[in-house]
Amino acid sequence: MALYTIADLHLSLGSEKPMDVFGSRWTDHTEKIRIRWSRLVTDEDTVVIPGDSSWASSLEEAEKDLGFIDSLPGKKIIGKGNHDFWWSSMKKMNTFVSEKGFDTISFLYNNAYKVEDHVICGSRGWYVEPSLQTEKEPDYSKIVARERQRLLTSLIRADALDPGGLCERILFLHFPPLFGSFRCEPLLDLIKSSGIKRCYFGHIHGDYSLPHSFGYEGAEYILISSDYLDFVPQRIFG
Repeated sequence: MALYTIADLHLSLGSEKPMDVFGSRWTDHTEKIRIRWSRLVTDEDTVVIPGDSSWASSLEEAEKDLGFIDSLPGKKIIGKGNHDFWWSSMKKMNTFVSEKGFDTISFLYNNAYKVEDHVICGSRGWYVEPSLQTEKEPDYSKIVARERQRLLTSLIRADALDPGGLCERILFLHFPPLFGSFRCEPLLDLIKSSGIKRCYFGHIHGDYSLPHSFGYEGAEYILISSDYLDFVPQRIFG
């Protein structure tokens, strides 16, 4: 089996949110996702989707988008993004997908998953620079502290899944913990101390001249926003 990832699907099958206003690459992007995903991914594979899966504002409104994701090949592990207003508690989300029969979907939230000889960890992350915020007047330090704790919890769960430390921990964040001159030091310090070697992130859109990956303090950071990948899931292994 193989492991793939792709962020920022920005589906809106249950609501009106056309994405082509953000550029021609987004034209018919849902169909592009369906075709290009299905060409690569098999039912034996796993795909991690780190955030901004749906524009829905509630779980009920997200049903069509989650149903679309469930209909695609493979198992899916979905993380939270800044636009996932439908996101709820793990209990409510797990109950919802179970009742709807969406049995290929799991959620990455204060937990971890073992996939072959790798362990999937992650959280949403956040920006701490006021000019880069997407919420109105948030408490930056409180949000970052919370996201750091969620990432730490995920890493602790990873240790429980692999107490011998034989598996590589692969990190998935929605926000990049560093980008240009920006540094989210509380997350970067935790990434470094945990020995993470690969971190995949989304959130960044529109600039397709950006490098696909870059190194920082021993870890590789890889951009996997869906439009940046031209809606082709990124293979990680397999």
